Amino acid sequence: MSSTAGQVIRCKAAVAWEAGKPLVIEEVEVAPPQKMEVRLKILFTSLCHTDVYFWEAKGQTPLFPRIFGHEAGGIVESVGEGVTDLQPGDHVLPVFTGECKECRHCKSEESNMCDLLRINTDRGVMIGDGKSRFSKDGQPIHHFLGTSTFSEYTVTHVGCLAKINPAAPLETVCIVSCGISTGLGATLNVAKPTKGSTVAVFGLGAVGLAAAEGARLAGASRIIGVDLNPSRFEEAKKFGVTEFVNPKDHDKPVQEVLAGMTDGGVDRSVECTGNVNAMISAFECVHDGWGVAVLVGVPNKDDAFKTHPVNVLNERTLKGTFFGNYKPRSDIPSVVEKYMNKELELEKFITHRVPFSEINKAFDYMLRGEGLRCIISMEN
Repeated sequence: MSSTAGQVIRCKAAVAWEAGKPLVIEEVEVAPPQKMEVRLKILFTSLCHTDVYFWEAKGQTPLFPRIFGHEAGGIVESVGEGVTDLQPGDHVLPVFTGECKECRHCKSEESNMCDLLRINTDRGVMIGDGKSRFSKDGQPIHHFLGTSTFSEYTVTHVGCLAKINPAAPLETVCIVSCGISTGLGATLNVAKPTKGSTVAVFGLGAVGLAAAEGARLAGASRIIGVDLNPSRFEEAKKFGVTEFVNPKDHDKPVQEVLAGMTDGGVDRSVECTGNVNAMISAFECVHDGWGVAVLVGVPNKDDAFKTHPVNVLNERTLKGTFFGNYKPRSDIPSVVEKYMNKELELEKFITHRVPFSEINKAFDYMLRGEGLRCIISMEN
């Protein structure tokens, strides 16, 4: 691999030229990594709902042309100046947020919200020099979340790469780099249910099912799935969900339904929809005295969370989480090890596989609400 170090690499990338239009496989130029940057060869990538959300560009600043993608697995091709903890050949997972290891957040045991590398959806360039590493015929192409994994080669900041066990199958563990870790960590790191406890999970998409998986790993005795789509209920049993509630089946607020099912409320709840009403229900459904609710979903920018202050005074706790409170470089390798040790089951999240040339099929699956994760193989 090192024969290409320091040179521009020409490779294939799926470029989004316009909002909502099919991606186009193009030959692009990928510049060498600069200071504190790494260039890697992507072997497998996955489609996350966040990619679709910004590709549609209905509620955000449109930034095109752009190379999307942020759930992936790859191998380091070359490193830039100052990079000491990675070398060519290392297996890595690029992550949409980072860990510089130097700011107050990175040095805190309680936070994973790095000052330098925190997620920035509007930035389409590298933070080092404000330039793109991608171009086509001299035209720069914007980055996405500092990762842009819908390309055979990409450049990221070293702080956004988790070095993992080279024996781990990249075609499976690539999904750990975003949604699965977010849901899993929301339960294990933030909600922290005890063995035998009762957990409610709002939203049974990939993130919600990962939260349920976390509750299963923690030994919860009851895991109650809450979703408006009854077709998700059967699938959720594979992730430890024991009971199902569809709010549409009841004529009273779902938090009252859950309280009635659990002698006053669940011990823990994890909200994974982004719907502010679900967030309120998730908080109000936990038991007074010890209940903890964790918000994972991203709300609309104009939403407001409203609840009676007595709900807080009665010793219910409301928490938020970002990427499951995992620090990418420090913690994600251990999540991969959970899979390698057969504690964590990842295969059941993967419902489709397509070659890179058919990447638009992955978008079709997600837009139709079919399946959980579609793995895109870069080497057709």
